[in-house]
Amino acid sequence: MATASDPSNGPEPRRHAALVYNPIKVEQRSLRAMVERASADAGWDAPAFFETTPEDLGDGVAQQAVDGGADAVLVAGGDGTVRAVSEAMAGTGVPLTIVPSGTGNLLARNLRLPMEDRERVIRGTFEGDRAAIDVGYAGMRRADGSYEERAFVVMGGMGLDAAMIANTSPQLKKTVGWVAYVDGAARSLVNARPFRVVYQIVGHRLHSTRVQSILFANCGSLPAGLELIPEASIADGQLDIVIFQPKGPLGWIFVWRRVAWDNSVLRRFRAGRRILALRTKDSSVLYSRGTAVEVGAAEGAHPVQLDGDEFGEAVHITVRVDPGALTIALPKGHRLPR
Repeated sequence: MATASDPSNGPEPRRHAALVYNPIKVEQRSLRAMVERASADAGWDAPAFFETTPEDLGDGVAQQAVDGGADAVLVAGGDGTVRAVSEAMAGTGVPLTIVPSGTGNLLARNLRLPMEDRERVIRGTFEGDRAAIDVGYAGMRRADGSYEERAFVVMGGMGLDAAMIANTSPQLKKTVGWVAYVDGAARSLVNARPFRVVYQIVGHRLHSTRVQSILFANCGSLPAGLELIPEASIADGQLDIVIFQPKGPLGWIFVWRRVAWDNSVLRRFRAGRRILALRTKDSSVLYSRGTAVEVGAAEGAHPVQLDGDEFGEAVHITVRVDPGALTIALPKGHRLPR
């Protein structure tokens, strides 16, 4: 009888990877060449290539790659492409490599990947380490009663943050990158008005308050070294909920101080943390944590964003986390930030 090691069983099938990429965001010739070279060096078969389109942001072709037997998938594109591919890959067990590309690179930044060494990141697909990260899901109830649930890997929100994204010029974003969001923020702040929400984190009591935005995050780092949620972890099985409720122009100064100075500078040093412990607390930014949260807008529908993409307006959102749902390929020796 033939055994698993018996040559009569024939050679083991060779593995192959698939690359999903946004042709608008990447220089595809050099990227494809890097993936082909790394595949060959690892002894894998030639990789398969899938382009995203305006109709298929990456979830459909990623599913095709998995259904086609891909042993690993790489994604290169903007945050929206990474979000769509991650949605399709969650729960499959097939490792996903995040190749830094596009405007924000928010997931890559939160994973602390070597942003300027794409070749090292790509080689991690074939010879690197693996880690499981959480995936968030936002179920959105529209004003017309329709319902849609979509995944996110970085953060989503309802209110001013989503309006800011909606008001950001795609052309300006293409030209100057994430800095274009400053223009979108300026346009949105002109007409920004607080709105009432009723929200409840699982295991906690019901709250009612007026907000400018309510965010639900899987991780907390933003471009330019800003730390929105310094204690957020992408692999703790928890969502971080952030409520922005500044009172007037002075309140926005407190918000900016909290994010750009307190979180991003002072918290890095022992002396800075002592200063923060002594300072009088303000309620411009509130932080909470839980495995799920429900948010209802009491005054009509409001815009929603997930990982920087617009998702229309909703009157109610149910957000949950799926712990360890997505397997990530990392460069050898790379560890997720604590």
